[in-house]
Amino acid sequence: MNIGMLMQLKTELEGFQSRHPKFPLFLKAACDRGVTEGAVIEISVKTPDGQVLDSNLKLTAEDVDLIRKLLS
Repeated sequence: MNIGMLMQLKTELEGFQSRHPKFPLFLKAACDRGVTEGAVIEISVKTPDGQVLDSNLKLTAEDVDLIRKLLS
């Protein structure tokens, strides 16, 4: 990944945070309180036509490390 792409990604991330200010706060709170090895993250997406897609994953130590790096 080159520096130009990193700068674009940073700008897009800032835009996402501006549009959805509560989501980064939720992620930080989850990271501070519950993102530990063995924790389960569940995600649900409801499409505009009402279809629901669900998934979950059990965190490994490597997952926790990556999440902490991404949120720092």
